[in-house]
Amino acid sequence: MTVTKMSWRPTYRSSKFRNVYGKVANREHCFDGIPITKNVHDNHFCAVNAKFLAIVTESAGGGSFIVIPVSQAGRIDPHHPKVCGHQGNVLDIKWNPFFENIIASCSEDSSVRVWEIPEGGLRRNMTEAMMELYGHSRRVGLIEWHPTSSGILFSAGYDYKILIWNLEIGEPVKMIDCHSDVIVCMSFNTDGSLLATSCKDRKLRVIEPRSGRVLQHASCKNHRVNRVVFLGNMKRLLTTGVSRWNTRQIALWDQEDLSMPMVEEEIDGLSGLLFPFYDADTHMLYLAGKGDGNIRYYEITTEKPYLQYLMEFRSPAPQKGLGVMPKHGLDVTACEVFRFYKLVTLKGLIEPISMIVPRRSETYQEDIYPMTAGTEPALSANDWLSGINRDPVLMSLKKGYQKPNQLVFKAPVKEKKGVVVNGIDLLENVPPRTENEVCSSDNCGWSY
Repeated sequence: MTVTKMSWRPTYRSSKFRNVYGKVANREHCFDGIPITKNVHDNHFCAVNAKFLAIVTESAGGGSFIVIPVSQAGRIDPHHPKVCGHQGNVLDIKWNPFFENIIASCSEDSSVRVWEIPEGGLRRNMTEAMMELYGHSRRVGLIEWHPTSSGILFSAGYDYKILIWNLEIGEPVKMIDCHSDVIVCMSFNTDGSLLATSCKDRKLRVIEPRSGRVLQHASCKNHRVNRVVFLGNMKRLLTTGVSRWNTRQIALWDQEDLSMPMVEEEIDGLSGLLFPFYDADTHMLYLAGKGDGNIRYYEITTEKPYLQYLMEFRSPAPQKGLGVMPKHGLDVTACEVFRFYKLVTLKGLIEPISMIVPRRSETYQEDIYPMTAGTEPALSANDWLSGINRDPVLMSLKKGYQKPNQLVFKAPVKEKKGVVVNGIDLLENVPPRTENEVCSSDNCGWSY
């Protein structure tokens, strides 16, 4: 008689990140008394870098956001100066990854604006933008800076178009016109040669941005896509969405074959949007629910099961949105690998949450801080537009952060005229309003 031994493989793979925990900043390191916008548009309304924290604020007439030096935590003066040049609500704000005083904003007034924040922050209200970019015929809901080029900005409007702006000349130079409804999310791969989008038409697309060609698209009935993020250089995408049973769900995709997801995983039965964040340095994925206070985190691997659940940070205070500190702004002495800035609307509070790898050693932990995308652009706007792709210029976090970039961001001088892209005058050829373009002024959100 032969006895077959059962080999029990542990379901848990050993990982240096298995004990990562979330640590909320002490009250004196939080930002208090900020009139956070009550707009229900599904964006983060928050942007942060190593110098400044920017928050979209509630304002009467027009749209505004507040900019605070990250070192000046505590209670914010109710009369703190604001950036308030937009004529409609501000819907998205993003810091330039290479120029830490440059921030872009987009608004219901159908414009995109680029602002230069003075060293040390605002001393008075700022109404004059460095650049006002007009090309969309409807409100602009999303903006993203190109990850490796210094002067390329993408904007997505309620006219279903994505415009690519060359800020060296202050003009839109390309238009991506393949969406049949409002674009709700844009994500780049590491070198910015591919753009993934999710859209209210429920399709996931991978686009070659310079030509506007759709390389892959998915329309999966079992997983209605809300948000998408490229997983670094793994040639994978991760989406958050809703299953056919209306539960929250994530799906992992091969970027070169979107016919079926590689993995689908149910999360829970809550209804709020799931925001995904990916850290390519640690291969960690964070999922934060809008309207709840939890942040789940996973490790992504190239072999099955691909997604390894690590732990969950829990908090009773619901989050409206989350800003993320770039890597060079983290505290490497505390083994901090990620930092969120959580918007708690009811309290007017911004709460930093640090994700920490527990280590006893006081020395620099080389294994959790590989060379990371730094603050120097890899190529100019014209280089990228001409077809060149380059990976980010990497930096080490070992010696603390010293900015090598001595470049100056200059606004081109130009007079206002018609904007022509792909042979179409964007401001003349306004598409008719559709039933899908609802709530132009009443700030309603959307859901499936």
